[in-house]
Amino acid sequence: MQCRDLTIFRIRVFLYMLFIFAVVMSFPKMALSEEGSNVSEILEGFDDDTAADDLVQGNSEPPDDAADVLKGFDDDTFGDSPAPGDSAAAPPPDIFAGSSPFSIDGYFKIGSSYNFAHNPPSYSQTDWRGLSRLRTELQLDLNIDLPSQWQALVSGKGFYDFAYRVNGKDDYTNDVIDDYESEIELREAYLLGSITDAIDIKTGRQIVVWGKSDTIRVTDVINPLDMREPGMTDIEDLRLPLTMTRLDYYIGDFNLSAMAIHEIRFNKNPSFGSDFYPSPLPPPPENKPDSTLENTEFALALNGIFSGWDLSAYYADYYNDEYRFEAIDGYSFPVFQLPHDRLQMAGTTANIALGNWLLKSEAAFIHGLEFANTPGKKYDRIDVLAGFEYSGFSETTLSIEAANRHIIEFESALKEPPDQVTEDQFQSAFRFTRTFVNETYTLTVLASLFGLTGDDGAFERYTMEYDVSDPLSVLFGIVTYQSGDLPEMQRIGQNDRIFLEAKYSF
Repeated sequence: MQCRDLTIFRIRVFLYMLFIFAVVMSFPKMALSEEGSNVSEILEGFDDDTAADDLVQGNSEPPDDAADVLKGFDDDTFGDSPAPGDSAAAPPPDIFAGSSPFSIDGYFKIGSSYNFAHNPPSYSQTDWRGLSRLRTELQLDLNIDLPSQWQALVSGKGFYDFAYRVNGKDDYTNDVIDDYESEIELREAYLLGSITDAIDIKTGRQIVVWGKSDTIRVTDVINPLDMREPGMTDIEDLRLPLTMTRLDYYIGDFNLSAMAIHEIRFNKNPSFGSDFYPSPLPPPPENKPDSTLENTEFALALNGIFSGWDLSAYYADYYNDEYRFEAIDGYSFPVFQLPHDRLQMAGTTANIALGNWLLKSEAAFIHGLEFANTPGKKYDRIDVLAGFEYSGFSETTLSIEAANRHIIEFESALKEPPDQVTEDQFQSAFRFTRTFVNETYTLTVLASLFGLTGDDGAFERYTMEYDVSDPLSVLFGIVTYQSGDLPEMQRIGQNDRIFLEAKYSF
């Protein structure tokens, strides 16, 4: 990272840390837990109660105190299947009584972005100053209630970005127009039901969330991500669904999940010519395996939820969502292609609730990594993550996460192009969330750093969301970027932008 970029980055970090300190110190009171508080108060103050819903929907019936303890966990490990034999589950619809088993929901969103930090472009380069997005987006979800408590979902999403028509399409590469101007995609589309009182099946396009982190991926390796505009949204909104068959077996406090993933799909990366693409040259051809029976990916997860803590163990045999460089033999000069390695991952995660603190950890052992500069050799990597959330301040949550990825038997040749990897890759994330006026306004500050001081690249996102009414919300935000030593972060320092979104849910 250049000294000027690093200085600016440190000033920004100091400013938002100073801002958060001032806000926290101005709180009239702190919702600190007291000795002897009962279990149901342990996680009071956590905004997200996704995991509590997952317990009801995920065929598990822990004791009441365990459900209270886990209120606020945002892990979606157990999926969204109804509890077999759960007396509280809604009865199957009576299709002969006049009530429709069909329902449609979704959202309509319009958003705009304005880039304010780009320098004037050189000759024949795209001018990314000013309007960079004027997008309308629609998602429709068709929910179908079937007999015997079976369910089906078909979801589709599409968008059209008018910015390219306003600015003139001739100023952009064909790849940018193809990938950013418009898109229609089948999202989640699955059939879900119970085979027995203890076994559920879910088949079709779906999203599976592994791990405890909200920002950094360690064990969350199943679904690829849409990375075309990094830093703009959280991981939960970036996952791309995959076609798979999933079986869940429930016994006591445990859930065993087995998956066969039939669709081979990878990250959507910035397209050649976009302001997030890291090179002035087009990429080599990407070598993508076909979605065949031979290439099927497999995954296993064992989850346990107990009073005040939970534990998970994972195994996956899958293709790396990130490509690598590989030299093609037979040429007098270097010619590359971009394959995806077949990897094996074994990992574990844990959450522990202590008063207003939620401690989280993840660890993964990954086998099968290959690099262009050491052809034929496979490497192992150990990834570890530790973090916490604190909700002791009124209407406020603080979160810090840090992870390190260590390549075993690292060789200095891997530092050279085209690999450009380091023995240890450190990443950290800081998140501050504060609600105001009965949760009508939500302020969020997120900083994500690569390297100990952000020298490998970084971004910060500041957003304020206003809930105008139950279905309508408005979001205003600013994202700032710092260039760094990572290949994908070397040219993003001028991509700072402001954005505004209005979303109507129905």
